[in-house]
Amino acid sequence: MEQEYKRARDDSRELTLMLEKKNQDLLEKQDTEVYLATLKERNRIAREIHDNVGHMLSRSILMLGALKTVNQAENLKVPMEQLNQTLNEAMTNVRQSVHDLHDESVNLKEVMESLAEEFSFCPVQLTYDMGYDIPKEIKYSFIAITKEALNNVMRHSNANEVKILAREHPGLYQLIIEDNGTSDKRIQSDGDGEEYTEQESAGKTGNVRKTENTESSGIGIENMKKRVRMLGGTMQIQKENGFRIFITVPKNEGKR
Repeated sequence: MEQEYKRARDDSRELTLMLEKKNQDLLEKQDTEVYLATLKERNRIAREIHDNVGHMLSRSILMLGALKTVNQAENLKVPMEQLNQTLNEAMTNVRQSVHDLHDESVNLKEVMESLAEEFSFCPVQLTYDMGYDIPKEIKYSFIAITKEALNNVMRHSNANEVKILAREHPGLYQLIIEDNGTSDKRIQSDGDGEEYTEQESAGKTGNVRKTENTESSGIGIENMKKRVRMLGGTMQIQKENGFRIFITVPKNEGKR
C-alpha cells in the first residue's frame, strides 16, 4: 500500500511538472504571437500614414505654393505663410512618426536569422537570447555590425564556420561574432600601423589579448568600433584560435 501511494504521488508530481511546463510554453508562444502581431500592426499604420496622410499633406503644400505665386492680396500673404509653415511642420511630424513606427517594427531576431541563413560562404550558427523591448539604436547597430562582420569573413577569411551570439543580460546587451579562420587581412589597413597587446579592463580576467589600434584597423572594424562607442559600449577583438569580436553595450547607455 505504501509503495502504491509513493508511486501515485510521484506520478502526480511528474504530471504537475509536465502541465506547468506546457503552460509556460503556451504563455511564451502567446507572447511571441502578440509581439509579432504588434509589429505587423505598426507596419500597417506606418504605411497608412505614409500613403494617405503624407500624400494629402504633400498635395496641400503644393496647392498652397501655387496660390502664393498667383496671390496679389497683401492681407493674405501673412496667413498663407503661416499656413505653409504649419503644413510643413505637420509633414515633418508625419515623416518622423512613420520613421519611428518603422524602426520599432523591426524584428531583430528575424533579421539576424535571415542574415545567418542567407550567408552562403560557410555555415553560421546563431544563438539568439534577447527580449522584445530592445532600443532601436541597439537593433540597427547589431544588424549593421553583423553584416559587416560576415562580409569581412567572406572577403578576408578562410573560415569554414561562424558563430553569432546575441544575448540580453540584466544590465547589458552582448554580441559575439567568431569564426575559425586564420587570415588577419580583415584588420589590416593600407598604413603600417603596428599591432599591440592590450590587457582586459580592471575587474575582469588578467589575460592579455591581441588588439588593434586605430591606425592598424580596417575600415570595417573601425565602423564597428564607432557604432559601439556611440552606444557607450566596448568592443574587443581576439585573434587566438580564430577571430572573435566581443561587444557589450550597457542598457542605460543603449536607451539614451
